[in-house]
Amino acid sequence: MFDTVKYNEELEYIFNQFPSYQKVGKVAYKPGIETMTDFDKQLGYPHKKYATIHIAGTNGKGSVSHMLASVLAQTGTRVGLYTSPHLNDFRERIKINGEMVSKEFVFDFILKWKPYMLEKKPSFFEITTAMAFDYFAKQKVDIAVIETGLGGRLDSTNVISPMLSIITNIALDHCEHLGFTLGEIAREKAGIIKAGTPVVIGEALNSTKAVFERVADDKGSLIVYAQSSLFKDILASDYELDLKGEYQTHNIRTVLTSLALLAQNPQFLKIVGEGWSDDNIRLGLRFAARNTSLRGRWEYLSQNPPVICDTGHNANGLKIVFSQLRRQKFKRLFIILGFVADKDLDKIVGILPKVAYYFFTQASISRALDSNVLASRCKGVDLDGLVVPTVAGAIREYKKIYKEGDLLFIGGSTFVVAEAIEFFEKNDNFFAN
Repeated sequence: MFDTVKYNEELEYIFNQFPSYQKVGKVAYKPGIETMTDFDKQLGYPHKKYATIHIAGTNGKGSVSHMLASVLAQTGTRVGLYTSPHLNDFRERIKINGEMVSKEFVFDFILKWKPYMLEKKPSFFEITTAMAFDYFAKQKVDIAVIETGLGGRLDSTNVISPMLSIITNIALDHCEHLGFTLGEIAREKAGIIKAGTPVVIGEALNSTKAVFERVADDKGSLIVYAQSSLFKDILASDYELDLKGEYQTHNIRTVLTSLALLAQNPQFLKIVGEGWSDDNIRLGLRFAARNTSLRGRWEYLSQNPPVICDTGHNANGLKIVFSQLRRQKFKRLFIILGFVADKDLDKIVGILPKVAYYFFTQASISRALDSNVLASRCKGVDLDGLVVPTVAGAIREYKKIYKEGDLLFIGGSTFVVAEAIEFFEKNDNFFAN
């Protein structure tokens, strides 16, 4: 019988010995691919045993990755999917056709490579990337959708040679690592463009277009913009999607443009085989969340009363989320809000809905912004609310004052959303009790 206790101990070991960006933030960031290149070599270059699609971008790369993986799986293809961060289970990062990597594989990988890790000191993300590449090879996937962790040029995933690169969009986020202008950030993301490999750009401004075109020209790569492609007028509402949120309009344009470009590649058509059809594309999009187990994208945690969560966590993403939130029907709007400490609140507090009453909270991680600090900043721009230092506590406080017609939104941080999801999973029919 598998020893779950030992598994948890080994997993905790790599979290503590090799700190993750998810837990501790920028001190865990390790730019450069030298260590990953060596780790990759020790593993025997596993990613060369299957085709890959590489995805970077400030916002949207999670939805785009999962939509693509779902469509490819719908064709009957064996599809690996590597994303980050996870919400509640480390294994969410590494999936094949929606199924998480086994605990046994994670456990065995850590034990086997622990001496190497102690000697070479790879980052947490390098370890998980190596684990994903190795797992996909051992499980004989046909193709893998690989999402960057942070940036592109110096990201540890950037050892692969994909058949397609995708950059969803560029916005100001993680500026201390990637640059303080859109052009600087675009240069980092454009680092995933490979010689002779086509690239799809989901959204671009003039300042970022110039960067992308210069890099693509230097690499001899075809560049296609989703916002000026055949799919530029497509709306999310034109398709049945289980991934909700009006921002999915941008993502679905990127996905459809990418699929159209892939369909021109004979190697890709050989991989998807007879399953490649318009019907399977639509089905893959329709059931993307179900097929890949993606959570936290304009997701209803409760229908009655309505409770919506979303993992949007920077000014660009939250602006779109709050725009949609304002258009919902409600008598009173409540928001449970929490951020990580490295977010630029100056750019965020101005877009927070003033009609809402807030529960200022924080996730139970060291990176979390103190809820009292958040409350002080928000009350400085005349936002009204209450400090509740835990997500679970904030949900319970809302229950005390809820009335028919009220709407609750939970967001600001992936980690706040993760704790909210976990709370509702553990407290079924919470509002009925």
